[in-house]
Parts: sequence; C-alpha cells; structure tokens
Amino acid sequence: MFGISFSELLLVGLVALLVLGPERLPGAARTAGLWIGRLKRSFNSIKMEVEREIGADDIRRQLHNEHILQMEEEARRILNPQTPPAQPPVTTATVQPPAGLEARPVETPAAPGTSEPPQPPRAP
Repeated sequence: MFGISFSELLLVGLVALLVLGPERLPGAARTAGLWIGRLKRSFNSIKMEVEREIGADDIRRQLHNEHILQMEEEARRILNPQTPPAQPPVTTATVQPPAGLEARPVETPAAPGTSEPPQPPRAP
C-alpha cells in the first residue's frame, strides 16, 4: 500500500523492540492498532458524508434545472401565443342500424296550442 517491503517492516519492529523493550512493546502495538482503527473509521465517515453531500447536491442541481426548464416552456408559451397547443384529432363515429331494420325519420308532434305542421328532420 505504501511501498514498504517486509524487510523494512522487520527493521521497524526490531528498532521498536530495542527502544520500548519486550515488556512495553505489546501495549504500544495495541495502542497503535486502536489509533489506526479510529483514524480509518473517521476517514470512512468523512468520506461517506462527502459522498452523501455530493449526492444531495446532484439532486438539488437536477431539481433546479427542471424548474428552469419549466420556466422556459412557460415563457415560450407566453411569448408565442399564435401556436395553439397540439390537440388530439376528433373522430366521429357513424351508427348503422341493426341488420333487418331500416332507418326512418321520426316525426315530432306539434306543441299544443300551435297550428304549425311538424317539421321533418334535416338530413345530416
């Protein structure tokens, strides 16, 4: 990881044994291991927090961009009112009478009190 070979580690261990002595070396190694573990955990927590903030910034940026796009579309609609929005085509259906029946015009009776003859229905 750091480019330290086994012989260099062995040399550091031998110097630590000579400086600290055989009685204090296990306690010093344990303390060094605890500190290294704490450093790793703190670096990992900082790394996760930074990644979480970066993710939150990306989400904020995306929401801001979507808001800007909506504002642009609204401005275009306001500035260009000549172009009507696209509407789906209107379809008309023709109704055929069932087989064996023919279509006949329906006569409507005149309203009571009027002397006008009923009007025949108009053809479409």
